Amino acid sequence: MMKKMLSFVSAVLIIPALAHAQATGVEPSPGPQPESVRRVKLKGKVPVNPETLRVRLPRPQEATLANGLQVYLLEDRKLPTFHLRFVIHGGGVADPPDKRGVAMVTASLLREGTKSRTSREIAEQLARLGSSMSASASPSSIESTVSVAGLSEHLDATLEIVADILRNPTFPQVELDKFKARFVSQLQYQRSLPSFIAQEHFLRAIYRDHPGGLIVPSDEVIAALEWEDLARYHATYYRPNNMFVLAYGDVSLKDLVAMLERVFGSWKREKVPGLELPTLSPPDEARVFIIDRPGSVQTSLRVGALGIDRRSSDYFAMVVMNYILGGSPASRLFTNLREDKGYTYGVSSSFTGSTFPGIVVTATDVRTEVTEDALRELMQELERIAHEPVGDEELEHAKRALIGRFALSLESPQALLSNLATQKIYGFPDDYWDTYPQHLEAVTKEDIQRVARKYYAADRLQVVAVGDERSIRKVLEQYGTRESSN
Repeated sequence: MMKKMLSFVSAVLIIPALAHAQATGVEPSPGPQPESVRRVKLKGKVPVNPETLRVRLPRPQEATLANGLQVYLLEDRKLPTFHLRFVIHGGGVADPPDKRGVAMVTASLLREGTKSRTSREIAEQLARLGSSMSASASPSSIESTVSVAGLSEHLDATLEIVADILRNPTFPQVELDKFKARFVSQLQYQRSLPSFIAQEHFLRAIYRDHPGGLIVPSDEVIAALEWEDLARYHATYYRPNNMFVLAYGDVSLKDLVAMLERVFGSWKREKVPGLELPTLSPPDEARVFIIDRPGSVQTSLRVGALGIDRRSSDYFAMVVMNYILGGSPASRLFTNLREDKGYTYGVSSSFTGSTFPGIVVTATDVRTEVTEDALRELMQELERIAHEPVGDEELEHAKRALIGRFALSLESPQALLSNLATQKIYGFPDDYWDTYPQHLEAVTKEDIQRVARKYYAADRLQVVAVGDERSIRKVLEQYGTRESSN
């Protein structure tokens, strides 16, 4: 399987996508300004040949246990290792409305003790095997995940421990109390960061009471949780017929199924309640939210709106549009606001999508005195990508970089499992990832303009600013109706 992946990697021009972090500090006043770099042309580019994009990635081997646990295996014998990912349907969006956060805490405390093992014993036993395990869920996730990795010779022994953790967690009150103390401390720190405050208020502006708007639960909800709440969530959603396991590595399907049958076979299936999300009613007018930080020397900005769900036909156009707008160090926003104007250390755009619509958002932190100029340039870039066709070279560069990034990702077991999880969660066809590069290559200039106009429509943009209100209020109010930030 790796040989096929390497052939694919060598068939396309790889341009690494360098990560750029958004700074929260204050940039010093710039010295003499260099000549504008907004029109600098990239050299040495080679177009992607569509013929090189026709690949067929390995299909997973599949099986289903009698209790409904589905198994998908990508077998690879090159290294004596394994990677497993258990995907439990529900996640944070299945939390009761008055207990938003219980899925997150349940996942966090899974390995803190079972009916037959203490937290310390679990840690020591996994360490002796050279295996690792982690579990996670967020308040807005549609699933909880448990990831396991180790040496294939210890897969059976590792699965025995993991099965005990998944089936029999006890959520000791003492561990829950420790979690609460850590959570309060971490939340206090996060709430001191302007960028976190801006993102939290932005999501609240888009989603209102919908669970998609939560980054973290409230401290009041976490403080009120008891171990019974975790046990109830676990008993409801952690069921073999409500999960699937993805595997990659040095094991045959026959052996893997035998191991899973031994440790999970007696786990009974149960009826799982259907998921009913509240109606999503996004704002239908442009609005401005200002969170006052008197005397602040910078403004943290978020500008965006409701976007697409992951199954949208606009997905591939959004991927390319976002890359050009603010998805890389070569993007328009980064080149304009940082490289050309020196307003910020970092600026980016991004979009999300799940079984419900995600967001489109641009984000940056700028010096207070340049808030007006920076926001004007940002809005002009949104206007430009929506109403001016992108250039041939710019479009080709974006496609080449995105396809190269995808090709490189195929060397990572974790990326392969993530791709497979996406395919299964959203019901994509078996050849979805085979045709992924071709879908990117097929995006046109008209597609980019269309999705930019649709999802970054000026009359629906939500603008959130965290900064010195006295200095930025008049600047912000020209972009929409002023709303309370509470």
